[in-house]
Amino acid sequence: MVGLTPIAFLAIWTGMMAAMMAPSVAPVGALYARTVQTSRAPRLVAFGLSYLLVWAAAGIPALLLATVLDSLSMDNARAGRLALAGALAVCGLYELSPLKQACLRHCRSPLGLLMHYGSYQGELRDFRAGLHHALYCLGCCWALMVVLVAVGTMNVLAMAVLALVILLEKVWSHGVGFSRLVAVTALVLAAAVTVLP
Repeated sequence: MVGLTPIAFLAIWTGMMAAMMAPSVAPVGALYARTVQTSRAPRLVAFGLSYLLVWAAAGIPALLLATVLDSLSMDNARAGRLALAGALAVCGLYELSPLKQACLRHCRSPLGLLMHYGSYQGELRDFRAGLHHALYCLGCCWALMVVLVAVGTMNVLAMAVLALVILLEKVWSHGVGFSRLVAVTALVLAAAVTVLP
């Protein structure tokens, strides 16, 4: 992402996050859309907009991290590899954490979330519902996004793999076990990147 202005980075980041997260968010979005009976278009836009705002805001620390990692990699290839190993280790450890598991449980239960959103009142209820879901989504996926930044934010293969990982964690019946497999894989890769020439 070297050479991009911060605004350009955030615009590209937000578009990438929308594309990557859309498949895993679709079940909640589709269920939520069924509950909206009046003023459908503006209410669904409010739901989606709040989601995008959360992921756009997540682009700010991603930009800072990308800037630091680009600087490290240009000056020292080994430092770049160690940064990637660190990102993989953080991802692996977070995937095993109680916070990740709590966020994943919420994301895997669209019906439970919809029942919670039914208690929201007022003009901002759809925005709040989208914000609530997006924060759980961010809680699920931020460590995977750190790996994406470390690998290279424009790496299309990495984006596709991470989008598939996120989808399987959230919608597959064995998603919780799969997230543990992702954790172990990330930790093994971190060790391999550290020791292999």
